[in-house]
Amino acid sequence: MSGGPLIVQSDKTLLLEIDHPDAQACRMAIAPFAELERSPEHVHTYRLTPLGLWNARAAGHDAEGVVDALIKYSRYPVPHALLVDVAETMDRYGRLQLANDPAHGLVLRALDRVVLVEVAKSKKLAGMLGTKLDDDTIAVHPSERGRLKQALLKLGWPAEDLAGYVDGEAHPIELAEAGKGGGKPWTLRSYQREAVEAFWAGGSGVVVLPCGAGKTLVGAAAMAEAKATTLILVTNTVAGRQWKRELIARTSLTEEEIGEYSGERKEIRPVTIATYQVLTARRGGAFTHLDLFNARDWGLVVYDEVHLLPAPIFRFTADLQARRRLGLTATLVREDGREGDVFSLIGPKRYDAPWKDIESQGWIAPAQCTEVRVTLTDAERMSYATAEAEERYRMAATARTKLPVVRALVDRHPGEQTLVIGAYIDQLHQLGEYLDAPIVQGSTTNKERERLFDAFRSGEIRTLVISKVGNFSIDLPEAAVAIQVSGTFGSRQEEAQRLGRVLRPKSDGRQAHFYTVVSRDTIDTEYAAHRQRFLAEQGYAYTIVDADDVLGPPLPTVD
Repeated sequence: MSGGPLIVQSDKTLLLEIDHPDAQACRMAIAPFAELERSPEHVHTYRLTPLGLWNARAAGHDAEGVVDALIKYSRYPVPHALLVDVAETMDRYGRLQLANDPAHGLVLRALDRVVLVEVAKSKKLAGMLGTKLDDDTIAVHPSERGRLKQALLKLGWPAEDLAGYVDGEAHPIELAEAGKGGGKPWTLRSYQREAVEAFWAGGSGVVVLPCGAGKTLVGAAAMAEAKATTLILVTNTVAGRQWKRELIARTSLTEEEIGEYSGERKEIRPVTIATYQVLTARRGGAFTHLDLFNARDWGLVVYDEVHLLPAPIFRFTADLQARRRLGLTATLVREDGREGDVFSLIGPKRYDAPWKDIESQGWIAPAQCTEVRVTLTDAERMSYATAEAEERYRMAATARTKLPVVRALVDRHPGEQTLVIGAYIDQLHQLGEYLDAPIVQGSTTNKERERLFDAFRSGEIRTLVISKVGNFSIDLPEAAVAIQVSGTFGSRQEEAQRLGRVLRPKSDGRQAHFYTVVSRDTIDTEYAAHRQRFLAEQGYAYTIVDADDVLGPPLPTVD
């Protein structure tokens, strides 16, 4: 990058070049406050944003540590003025605080009186603030707690929420670490316990753990801390039933205490598991099921796969600020740019464990990532060249030239449980027929999905073709190979979720394999590079091979 070590962009982001022989140490030092932008060869470019710095501050990182990391790992000397800007940006978090005043209820309190004067005059806060109580304190109506935090974040003064939470309706919940129903004793892993402690100390917020690292157990342990009625929001019915099975096995809860609120059932019990789809379903233009949020005096609301949170749930969550809220995800990345709403309404990132750290402890499988590039036929190239821009990705991603490569990859892992994952239904049906493998897609009934997943877990089915429904919240621990043929454009979180499908540790310690098959000289390769950014930040290196190498001699291995 010419022109110096940092570039300030119009959205107040900084791009920082890193060139360091210990890439893993560098990533671990930079990742808490910055996001990998690109990684050509040995020079990595990180994106620093105010939100990233505020998340780091909320998670306990101080400006001194961030500045030290920038100085140590930057490719060039970092200008002193920019280091000051980074420190001052972090210092903005918490200079305004939401607190619970014994006499006046919810208040906005300033540690810096001038900042309070500045924001109080903003039209963006019109109607949110009440009576000025003194020079440092303004009353706030409890109903505006969430919206006020959103507005203050956009003004560049993120408030620290210290107003506390209602206990909700009490309900006894304990972890069953001694084993239940003849099951083996178990214990929370150290990082799971740390995640729960960090969440509980912060009150609300997001826990980021790799796929396969046991986020459900973090949720269960948080419930055991709350000992209160709990609403759990999940991506689909299959995921909800996996939560229910895990809670019954790992906690004191019985089947009768856990309700399912989905398209098939409408049960409201002390612990209720609801799908996002049902809650956001409209009837007559109205969200008829959002009343579930008020159906009980919930003590805890858990948002599984919080990076997928739909807009209507964001809006209703603004009214839930007196409830403890736990977001769980493998990657706090949203391609729609609404990470700020997660920060404001669910809470800051409270805990984030690097994937390679969890791998080194043996809790997730080591994985080899390989990008296989295919060359389109002359006819496919011509069709691509003459297609409209909006059709080009689909054409490149679904090229029939990929089919024999996918079969060759499946054949390279005989006896392994293999997932073939794509985004386009026509392509999936082609693959299902070509590989003689069953397909799971959005229209597959829950009963049939569970039958196929059970057959896959037992080894009766070795290869399963799966659509985007396989991106998240599906527990297939036996899967050891994933072959990605198409995706949602350049989605980083989708890439991470798909790798996560094969990261459950294998009984014999063997390596997992993640392949992505792309069409060279097309936008397919550009999107693939963007998709890989988050995993590259986590320390996963992609080996790029030609399709002829797959169809011919064995692939190279990565130590």
